[in-house]
Amino acid sequence: MKLPNILTVSRFALAAVFMVCLSVSFPGSPIAAVIVFGVAALTDALDGHLARRVYGCSAFGTLMDPLADKVLTAAAFIGFVELKIMPAWMVTLILSREMMVTGLRLLAIDKGVVLAASVWGKQKTIWQMVYISTVLLAFASYSIYPWSFLESAAFRLTMLWVAGVVTALTVWSGIVYFRENRSLFSN
Repeated sequence: MKLPNILTVSRFALAAVFMVCLSVSFPGSPIAAVIVFGVAALTDALDGHLARRVYGCSAFGTLMDPLADKVLTAAAFIGFVELKIMPAWMVTLILSREMMVTGLRLLAIDKGVVLAASVWGKQKTIWQMVYISTVLLAFASYSIYPWSFLESAAFRLTMLWVAGVVTALTVWSGIVYFRENRSLFSN
């Protein structure tokens, strides 16, 4: 297995470790969650760079890289529900979109088509990562400084609004993805 694919597979394991750090309370767990998420994000950037520049893209990487990203972000969003930072209905919409687009990608592969990420899909990913990183940093800072802004009603309301925007953008990108690829549904 080539290095980019090893990095992709490692992201599945990092997502599991991240979820443990986010949901199990132990000394330093919030900081560990930030570090593990950061390492996982770096593996995403590195595997893509290596695949494009050094090793070449593979069918495995084309399918598994976006799936590893979805597992990592799903772990964060599910953890945020557990921490009462994000409502479950928003996470349900986000995860439904992700599963539907993964299904569409599998349908496309079955028809010999590789679906590239759309502009909306890339924007969705960027904003999801910005939101997740902001919440994780606030969560980690709260573990160090209990008087941090995480307890602030204004911060929580702002993060709720941002979660709403991220959810809307995620759903919209899914709608666009299906609309642009509706030809896959014809016989």
